[in-house]
Amino acid sequence: MSVPVLVGWLCGDTGAGLIAVIGGFTSLYGSGRPYRNRAGYLAGVAVFLAAGVALGDWAAAIPWLGLVTITVIAMLAALVCHALTVGPPGAYMFVLGCAAGTATASAHLSPWHIGALVLAGGAFSWLVHLVGALWGLRRPEHMAVQAARAAVDRYLQTRTCADRHQAARALHQAWTTLVVFQPAQVRPDGAVARLRMENLRLHRAFAAAVHAVDASTDGPDLTDVTEPARDVRLPLGRPGTIALLRRALTPGSESWRLAGLVGIAVALAGLAALLLVSDHTYWAMAAAVLMLHQGLNWARTVARGIERLAGTLIGLGLAAAILSWQPQGWWLVALIALLQFTIEMFVVRNYAVAVVFITPLALTIASGGRPVPDLGQYLLARGLDTLIGCAVALLVYWLALRRRHPRSLEATITATDDAIEATEAHLRAQEVTSAPALAARRDLQVNALAMLDAYQAAIGGSPNQRAQAERLWPTVAATEQRAFATLAACWQQG
Repeated sequence: MSVPVLVGWLCGDTGAGLIAVIGGFTSLYGSGRPYRNRAGYLAGVAVFLAAGVALGDWAAAIPWLGLVTITVIAMLAALVCHALTVGPPGAYMFVLGCAAGTATASAHLSPWHIGALVLAGGAFSWLVHLVGALWGLRRPEHMAVQAARAAVDRYLQTRTCADRHQAARALHQAWTTLVVFQPAQVRPDGAVARLRMENLRLHRAFAAAVHAVDASTDGPDLTDVTEPARDVRLPLGRPGTIALLRRALTPGSESWRLAGLVGIAVALAGLAALLLVSDHTYWAMAAAVLMLHQGLNWARTVARGIERLAGTLIGLGLAAAILSWQPQGWWLVALIALLQFTIEMFVVRNYAVAVVFITPLALTIASGGRPVPDLGQYLLARGLDTLIGCAVALLVYWLALRRRHPRSLEATITATDDAIEATEAHLRAQEVTSAPALAARRDLQVNALAMLDAYQAAIGGSPNQRAQAERLWPTVAATEQRAFATLAACWQQG
């Protein structure tokens, strides 16, 4: 984050350096992926960030065109990021980059030049993110298997439903890391092959424990499970990118619904900010995306809005001090680094505290290193934008909950039941390691995890959803037990 500012300052154009900082947000993505897969993934993130900022700057001259551009990018980003389970910050940074492009301080630069600066910042972020491969090329794979081992060991000790769910999720993530995120061919005697055998042993121990609980017998511990044969068929991990996107584009899918919700909220927030604040509307539109893009339930969305608003109001005071100071040179470089470091330290454990530092960082970047003519009015407009964005997002979400019949939980139960029947057919035929059987087992695992996620979302949803979740909990529990028992039976066969 700080190096692009340093380079811009040394070259005599601090504003250009601050624009390149937007590309530095590439580093927020891809952690935990294998380095080879991460290289391509982060390259795509950097390119799309640069394209979004360039499009935002191109559309900035006409307010309605900027609003439409940000709305379309918000919908596409929300759809793709939700479909591919891109972790935080997800769609938010792509929208924020496009929105910031509509208000860039370096008006003397063309859109392609601005995009090139952001891409340069992203390229440097790419290098920093991959430098760990020099001394730990397989560290992400080792960490995924270690997480699965810890989760399985915890389940073997407790045998609770919650720990079973966490162990299944950790094993699924490990297989995604070891299979989906790897090249088609790996060395049979290499580190990835050895880790696959270790994860296979963990999965067999987990399946044996599930089977023992279902049969009311004592299960094994990790030392009781023998080393698998080298020629054994491996699980498939999650579906591929194309399959996930095709599923997301199906009308009625959760990703499709979320993209529509985000698009409506972003467009209305932009219109409201344009009419009420009569200034740059990107801050309100970004706030609306932040509220909705993760698909959180109602309770967590309300909490996120309160945290965002409270953190922003306090952060505006810190921003006022920084923008009045107008740091330059080394002071600006150090300030950018310190603010981003503090954000990363707090963003997971206390989001409201993180927002206190996100606000001055965003406003410092947006100022382009130049004095703000009317600082009080500028900060007031940003506070009103945040209030508008949060309020519009909550209103849109509330109306969507009232108009939407809570059927998503029932749909996930039905999908899990169908996946169980498909897997049991292979189980009865004793062909659990064929390609269709492995795909059926994979789909059953995915649907069972999705059903439990839908139940948790319903518990924090509308009154109708909460009532439905309480009514369907026995069915959810029984379906989950049957799903994992079916998978355990498959592992018993091979």
